[in-house]
Amino acid sequence: MRKRIVLLLTGLFVWLTFAFAQDVPVGVIVALKKGSPQELNRYLGEKVDLTILNKNVNADKAVAEGELLSFFSSNPVKGFDVNHEGKRGESSFIVGTLRTGNGIFRVNCFFRRIQNKYYIHQIRIDKTEL
Repeated sequence: MRKRIVLLLTGLFVWLTFAFAQDVPVGVIVALKKGSPQELNRYLGEKVDLTILNKNVNADKAVAEGELLSFFSSNPVKGFDVNHEGKRGESSFIVGTLRTGNGIFRVNCFFRRIQNKYYIHQIRIDKTEL
């Protein structure tokens, strides 16, 4: 009987550990919901591949933040919803819908794990047609 209880508690602990392990920082989703490039900057890698409306930039954190600030200034955010999330090895991603005053955009955000933290290495923002 004691073995069963110990096994049950161990299984529950392992399940909870996997269930609450975060591969995508929650702060990224909050920053996208607010349209805040300053908050998003905390999660950017040293170099970021940025594609906004077919304009490609391989930038450092400061330039990427400036490009995102320009986009969010022109497109005031009304909301952001995560549509899909995934993980493979040392990488993870989210795909979401960004609702703005100027339309709806699809956001793809790709992460790499560096020293047990996930950093954005690529962001793609495309206008969607509804």
